[in-house]
Amino acid sequence: MTDRPKFRALVDDLRRKIEAMPVGAAVPSERALAAETGVSRMTARRALDELTREGRLVREVGRGSFVARPAVSLPLHLTGFTEDMASRGMRAGSRVLRLIEEPADVVTAEQLGLAVGAAVIRLDRVRLADERPMAIERATLDATVVPGLTRVDFTDRSLYSELEHRYGVLFDTGEQTIRAAIVQPQDAAELDAELGSAVLEFVRVSGYGGRVVERTVSTYPGDRFELSARIAPVTAQESGGRSALRARR
Repeated sequence: MTDRPKFRALVDDLRRKIEAMPVGAAVPSERALAAETGVSRMTARRALDELTREGRLVREVGRGSFVARPAVSLPLHLTGFTEDMASRGMRAGSRVLRLIEEPADVVTAEQLGLAVGAAVIRLDRVRLADERPMAIERATLDATVVPGLTRVDFTDRSLYSELEHRYGVLFDTGEQTIRAAIVQPQDAAELDAELGSAVLEFVRVSGYGGRVVERTVSTYPGDRFELSARIAPVTAQESGGRSALRARR
């Protein structure tokens, strides 16, 4: 293991191994992973869970975990929420649900590469377009990078703009996962969405200067947004296309 959190190092190592394995191949059980790598069984289980959520593994009760058939993946480029709404003639805003500094729990510490109990900032917002709720964003940031952030009024301010202008933070690395889900009851109320309706969840981890600074989970109602893709001709240097999240008209 490296000096990174054991959980993240284990996930990265398993991901590399899975990419070289055939579809349907069995991967070690959480007990075997724990014994082999020296992590706890809980950490091993969470690593397998994350790779299952990514669609890299399928887990069968009583049998174990197996390499899943890979899904087609397109590089993704997202415009900012404020920019996207403005391009459609809509005024972006926010309703702040929570903005606090708190100690990092085990999961948050592993995700941000911090010690358990280290200070983090939690910013949860309902994103609005012409006063209509369009998304919920839940951001967690390393508090040592953004001192004083809890004093900012995010009702009509962009988090990334504040990070750049107040703290000189311009993210230079990041990873984003998109997954389909069913809206949680508390989110349905905030989004004025039907219970049991579909949502898109964007899980983004962003870094700056060699350290992870932010993890954000954004929840978008499936009936108000769509993913679009522009497929470019394949060249010797690159393949794929560009996708964007767009509000439905």
